[in-house]
This record gives sequence, structure tokens and C-alpha cells, in this order.
Amino acid sequence: MDIENELKKRADFFNTQLEKFLNGGHPESLYKAARHLPLAGGKRLRPCFSLISCEAVNGDIVKVVPLAIALELIHNFTLIHDDIMDKSKLRRNLPTVHVKFGQPSAINAGDLLFIKAFESMHNISIDCPVFKNIEFGFIDFIKEICEGQQMDMDFENRKIVNEDEYIEMIRKKTAVFFQYAAEAGGIIGGGNKEETNALNEYGLNAGLGFQIWDDYLDISSDETILGKDIGNDIRNGKKTLIAVHCMNNTKGSDKELFDSIFGNKNATEDEVGKVYDLFKKLNSINYAKETALGYINKAKNSLEKISDSDAKQLLLDLADYSIKRKM
Repeated sequence: MDIENELKKRADFFNTQLEKFLNGGHPESLYKAARHLPLAGGKRLRPCFSLISCEAVNGDIVKVVPLAIALELIHNFTLIHDDIMDKSKLRRNLPTVHVKFGQPSAINAGDLLFIKAFESMHNISIDCPVFKNIEFGFIDFIKEICEGQQMDMDFENRKIVNEDEYIEMIRKKTAVFFQYAAEAGGIIGGGNKEETNALNEYGLNAGLGFQIWDDYLDISSDETILGKDIGNDIRNGKKTLIAVHCMNNTKGSDKELFDSIFGNKNATEDEVGKVYDLFKKLNSINYAKETALGYINKAKNSLEKISDSDAKQLLLDLADYSIKRKM
């Protein structure tokens, strides 16, 4: 089974629905800013997690489209605000929303996407008690994303962060997104408790692996592939697993070098390169890669309670794909 082709089919289907949902709106300047990032493309991994999870329990993916749209809008809402906070200039090889439209309009556009996500949720056609549970889950995971984002920012002002703290931060900031997408897709698809619990566990571990792999890509790939500024994480003192592993294992003169550069917003390219060399010297980059692979294996093992089907195989392939992607 060609995972790229299968994802493209679902992404194309989803994109048509998303474009319809975001069409129009006044004032035009606000809605143009709000559409800039969501309609800029991408693999649509989060919507695909919900769509394929629905398929895996023999559900109708048409019923899960409003959820998929809501997930993508919340994702893009967070990206717009993240880019403002990180002062990033590029996203998906395009100018970020605040660069193209100005920071005030970008904040307003992000807020609009947040509200539109809840609008989409109310297009879900399902029994009211089940919908209430799904919506409460939606609220909870967004709340955890905000908590995780604050933890991430707070970590930048701390000299030391241990690995357990880092994992809890990415669980909240990123993994709950995939966890909720998979479980809610299964619920809307009519899955039983055992199946939706399995999808919950699958999404959680896939999300952890995805975020650690994202950190790995940021430090191991070039700017052309990633479409974002490579040195930002080092200059901002961002506590990725790579950085956490390095800071907890470096000693002596290496530690002095690391402490003098990591988190220095004015670090030169040469200084950034020295920190990168430390990451390689202490095997921190490979450690993150192997940790990501471990979580992906846990995700795949959690699907044992899902009946064999093409959709289940797609979920297995999707877990692998999420850490083999180049962007």
C-alpha cells in the first residue's frame, strides 16, 4: 500500500471540504489572513489521523469531516501564534502570517480560526450525549496545548530541564492532538470502548514520536527542506530532547561552551555550529532519533486490538510515515 498516495487522496478530499468551509467572510482582509496558512497545503496529518481512525472501526469518514476541519484549524491557530512568539519568518516555505499581514492582523486571524473550529465541531452529526463527550475532549486537549506551550516557554528561561519534564511538555503541546484526533475519529466512527482506547494509546505514542522526530528534523536538515529558520531553537534556548540530553550530559569546558551559547539570541552562525557539534559529540541527535522510533513502535503495538483491515494497515503505515517525512 502506497502511504503517500493514500494520504494524498484523503488530503485532497479534506482540502475540498476545508476550502468550502473557509470560503468568503467579511472584512476580506481578516479572512484572507485567516486562510493564508490553512490553505497553504501540507500533509494534513492530524485530519488524516481522525479520518483513518474512523475508517479503522468501519465508520463513514463523511461524518468525521467537521472534526477533521476543527483539528486543522486549531493546529493552524497555534502555528500562527507560535510563529509570532518565535519571530519566525517562514512556514511551509511561505512568509508567516504576521510577516505578510502584520502582527495585529495575524493575532486576529488566529483568534478567528479558533472560533471557526468550534463552529465546525457543531456540524458533527451524532447523538447529543456522545457529542458532549467529544466536545469536552476537544476543550480539554486545547487547554493542554496551551499548558504545554507555556511549559515550553518557561523552559527557555531555565538552565536545566530533565527528560521527564520534556516528555510531559510535548505530551501536552503536541501528542494530545494526535491522541484526541485518533480517539474522537474512532468514536464518531462508532468504535467500541476497547477500540477507541486502543486508538487513544496509538495517537498518544505516535504524537510523542512525531514531536521528537520534528525536533530531530529541525537540527538535522537544511533550511530549504524545513522551510523555517534553523538557528532559532539554539538561539532561543529551546528545550528539545536533543538539547535536554546534551545539557544533562555535557561536562567541563564543553558545558561552559554550551551554557555560553545556548539561549543567546545574538549567537553567530559559527557559535550555533559549535552547539550543533556538541549535539553530535554527545550523540544527542541520534538519541532523539532512537527515542522517537521507540514511541512509534509503542503506537503500532497498541493497534493489536483493532481488527485487521486496509485502514488498520494505513494507521500502521502512518505511524512510520510520521517519522520518515522530510517536512
